[in-house]
Amino acid sequence: MCKVIGIINQKGGVAKTSTCRNLATVLKDEGYKVLVVDCDNQASLTDCFGIEDPDELEISLYDLMMTVILEKDDLPSKEKCIITKENVDVIPANTLLSDIDINLVSAMSREYVLKTIIEEIKEDYDYVLLDSMPSLGLMTLNVLACSDTVLIPVTPEYLSAKGLELLLKTIFKIKKRINKNIGFEGILLTMFDERTNLSREIENMIRESYGMHIKVFDTRIPRSVKVGEANARSKSIVEYMPNNKAAIGYKNFTSELLSTGSDSYERGN
Repeated sequence: MCKVIGIINQKGGVAKTSTCRNLATVLKDEGYKVLVVDCDNQASLTDCFGIEDPDELEISLYDLMMTVILEKDDLPSKEKCIITKENVDVIPANTLLSDIDINLVSAMSREYVLKTIIEEIKEDYDYVLLDSMPSLGLMTLNVLACSDTVLIPVTPEYLSAKGLELLLKTIFKIKKRINKNIGFEGILLTMFDERTNLSREIENMIRESYGMHIKVFDTRIPRSVKVGEANARSKSIVEYMPNNKAAIGYKNFTSELLSTGSDSYERGN
């Protein structure tokens, strides 16, 4: 059985893409079949996998979604719309995705356009990871509508933590009205600096405010400039510098995710 995880936060700069990139790599290394979907018009995840000139791609996520919206053709074959990088399959994005919210406004069943695509291809995978854009618009609504669980990266900063309340209210509305089966993978603290009082204070605040209802992962991803270097070289930090503290953090986080949240999603089922 495949598990679809939406990696979501309406605030930018919280390491959504780095988390998606590294989680996918560690899951792949563990023997799972993984598909990642770049749902952000900035195409950062596409770039992190070394897919060059995304605006020149014949088929991107935008094209797939427009095919569903316009109902004019069948979806193209997997071979035409999926790019394999380092044994991870990728549905790329490009700047055309900037227009998707406008096209979704008048679409039939507009919340389920992405779900239509994912349902057709997910049977070949153990995990599908959706890297959402930093907003709560219709594209993010589509991500939430087709996700089994939500993973929320949060930096130990006041504004990042404060934005959790709005995000969680949105997710609970989605659960009530659109996707009753959606659950929480948990909250992951990223870019964590244990030397600062602020990081510890924000962590305590998040655990006290939300930990009774939503899992807050014990693993925290340490701040490291090497993560940015790895992204610039189109590599995951676990490949680029496996002994780096952030690489170790992502490996430990993946182990924690597998041990606590994925019991019913066994490899190869």
